Amino acid sequence: MKKCRMALVPIVCAWLSIGTPAMAQHEHGAAGSENVGNVEFQVSCDPKVQPDFNRAVALLHSFWYQNAADLFATIAKTDPSCGMAHWGVAMTHYHQLWEPPTDGDLMAGLAAVEKAKSAGAKTERERGYIAAVEAFYKDFASVPHRTRALAFERALEQLSARNPQDHEAAIFYALAVRANALPGDKTLTNQKKASAILENILAEEPEHPGLAHYIIHCDDYPGLAQQGLDAARRYAKIAPASPHALHMPSHIFTRLGLWQESIESNLASEAAARKEHGAGDELHARDYLVYAYLQRGEDSKAKKVFEALPQLRTGDPAYFAGLYSIGTMVARYALERRSWAEAAALTVPPRVFPGGRYAWTEANIHFARVLGAARKGDAGAARRALQQLTALHDTLVNGQDMYWAEQVDIQREIGSAWIAFSERNKDDALRRMRAAADHEDVTDKHPVTPGVVLPARELLGEMLLELNQPMLALEAFETSLRSAPERLHALYGAARAAQLAGNLRKARTYYSKLLTNCIMADGDRLEIREAKTFLARK
Repeated sequence: MKKCRMALVPIVCAWLSIGTPAMAQHEHGAAGSENVGNVEFQVSCDPKVQPDFNRAVALLHSFWYQNAADLFATIAKTDPSCGMAHWGVAMTHYHQLWEPPTDGDLMAGLAAVEKAKSAGAKTERERGYIAAVEAFYKDFASVPHRTRALAFERALEQLSARNPQDHEAAIFYALAVRANALPGDKTLTNQKKASAILENILAEEPEHPGLAHYIIHCDDYPGLAQQGLDAARRYAKIAPASPHALHMPSHIFTRLGLWQESIESNLASEAAARKEHGAGDELHARDYLVYAYLQRGEDSKAKKVFEALPQLRTGDPAYFAGLYSIGTMVARYALERRSWAEAAALTVPPRVFPGGRYAWTEANIHFARVLGAARKGDAGAARRALQQLTALHDTLVNGQDMYWAEQVDIQREIGSAWIAFSERNKDDALRRMRAAADHEDVTDKHPVTPGVVLPARELLGEMLLELNQPMLALEAFETSLRSAPERLHALYGAARAAQLAGNLRKARTYYSKLLTNCIMADGDRLEIREAKTFLARK
């Protein structure tokens, strides 16, 4: 291999260590007797399988899909007449909050439903559970995903209404309500409805993993995050064996800018995932780690996170999350440090991103290249990179992946704004950047990410600063901080804008917050140097 250059060495070597993804069975541990929380899901199967059934459902509630599937399969072998064991297998193929099932998952899920019906269920309640999951898988080849997802939700609603004492029916119904929330619905109607259902049960079942888990997902929004903090601090203690349970609290910690808590959460998750050979979960935790470290100015630690990456295989249940993390960590590292040359020099690693339904996972690399080239004044290179982003957008539209197509479209708008700025078309650049910020404001982040690599409104503030409009820049930075609190560069931007606008009291407040967050900083950040210089003045 040719000698790599400078800062790109760890990035290139990390990509090369991934290898070519190949179809493989996900490797995992048995999660034996380790603590995954307490679930009581009574079934009419052989009483000796009841403890394992409770455990399998607990695993399911922490999205430990492969382990849950294995345990449900073991139960089915022990008691061939246990139709609910096959129901459990069917449930493990529908990852409601992650991504729509693949064709393989849909076929496997439908096959499990047929086995459940064939094995039989001894109670009307159990037949209701099987009918509900069948409503999702039935006719999957001809009926759209959302139509089937809503049918699943309605069936669970009816099941819960018929069995008001069955907490599991209510919990699974709440999850379906949350999963079916429309992207961009700023009223958060589904999220609030689901959260209310879950909160009503939590007092009775404080050690239930699904309750804390799903409350976090319901409250993973700027206006709701504070009320999800108790569930966040509770979940990892409920199910400490689960890598996902150890990671999930960081969704709320990130929303609230609690960077050290996010770091601790994801270090624990990373270690647990490595123990279980769960590369997708490990990579997912690492992306959140990189994000949090960079907000604290701990750049050396952030860089070390992606210097050597675990091998990701297509059989991994969190494959999509792993792919996204591989494409995003390097982009975050360059862009958060405003290392434009480094961002512009990024390349897409060979034989990693498969395209197709996962084409969106490489978007942040292209975005980093566009923004990096534009910010260092190379409009030609930025336009060439923008063409690749446009091609990716078209691929996503053709594949009817409209959420990620819209996210890439926002990145194109940001890129075109900074290209115009680099070409001294200042009015056009500002118009485009405002439009991009407005566009991003009406969307929400996907659960796979702690946040976009650079918020559009934060970038609008930077452009306004460069145009010598500090009052408007301050407004943009403060608006950005309301939805993404405690971000290092937004704090710096707000402080700098306030300083230029003559509001020294506010400048001092923001610079002080920045230094408090960056008390363990190990990078040579301009933002930190300027904060120290300002605060040293009498």
